[in-house]
Amino acid sequence: MNFDVYKTTLKSIKCCMLLSFVISSVTIHAQSAHDEGVNLDKIPPRIIRACCAFGYDLKLWGVPFVNIDQVISIDDLGEHHYMGNKSEGTGTIYTNKGGFIDMGHLRDQIDWTRYLYTTILNSRGKGEVILPLRNEAGRKTLYLNVPAQFDNNDCILLAGKIAYDFSLWHEISTWFGASTIPLMSEKFSSFSVEDVYSNLLGVHVGMKALRSKQPFNVAATQIIESTLDSLDVVKTVKETYDAYNAVNNKWYTNKKRIPRKNITLKRDPDVLHSSRPWIIPNQTSNRGNPIILDVPILNTKGELLTGFYQFTIDLNYRFPVEEIFPGHESRIISQDDFGVMLNRITDDLQIMEQNLLAENKESLQK
Repeated sequence: MNFDVYKTTLKSIKCCMLLSFVISSVTIHAQSAHDEGVNLDKIPPRIIRACCAFGYDLKLWGVPFVNIDQVISIDDLGEHHYMGNKSEGTGTIYTNKGGFIDMGHLRDQIDWTRYLYTTILNSRGKGEVILPLRNEAGRKTLYLNVPAQFDNNDCILLAGKIAYDFSLWHEISTWFGASTIPLMSEKFSSFSVEDVYSNLLGVHVGMKALRSKQPFNVAATQIIESTLDSLDVVKTVKETYDAYNAVNNKWYTNKKRIPRKNITLKRDPDVLHSSRPWIIPNQTSNRGNPIILDVPILNTKGELLTGFYQFTIDLNYRFPVEEIFPGHESRIISQDDFGVMLNRITDDLQIMEQNLLAENKESLQK
């Protein structure tokens, strides 16, 4: 007998484990500096909404008779709610110009962009402001030094850049063993082909919502819909299933069980300054070019946004600092070190793919 669990989230997965497009920057009036919807005294969790594993018909190690299905349609999206709501649609949906979009990732980065924007406004002109963050492979800290002359649009761009850095660190840290629940590795989902693109898309949607005259949730809801339309979102659940079927045993496999890392066959760590969508192979349509997303780098005066903040991580002793940073005098790294880590991950992935090819060749010869 087979029991299908539809719309299962990774939050449910973790419980089970415990049991055994470029958005245009049109400048309009930004959200008010006095935002009663944002509680600056409470730092959001790194993962606000349970996100999705890439693929469908996935199985859990140690939990028989459960299949994971997280595919949704545009009719399931619902309204956006800052910091989440059960009525929101989360799951994955395919777009012809943006590939697979993880709506949980997208919504989280919308909200992180809003939270950071409000934090930045509150710190503007106050000199160095230190914001302790939650641990993730080490103690995280954000240092802000926002000039009084920073206008609201510069604050929005800065919020977008920092939000992206936070999301990128999550991918990096999970590759090196960080996890929400002890002993349950999240490496299987690190840098999967939809994750970073969905994160960066959420940053762009969040920045555009902050420039809107409408209330944030209303603006975010409308911009999510228009953004997916601009990416040529598919109209039916079947089309997303078909897209997954086209890349099964190529980008992922449902023959392995979560959380085995080789359930994900393709990953994309080339994401430091931009993210390109992964479009299913041999897609026959005249829908135009895929939409590549750029990371906010400069403010409106052409100054590097990294000159106004520093995001540091005091790495724990499980992290191979000496291997990655020979001669490094401390275990504290910053966003400026992410490029080195991504290069290391790229090398690791090449070795993993070579080993996988060798394993497949050996199994065929038996």
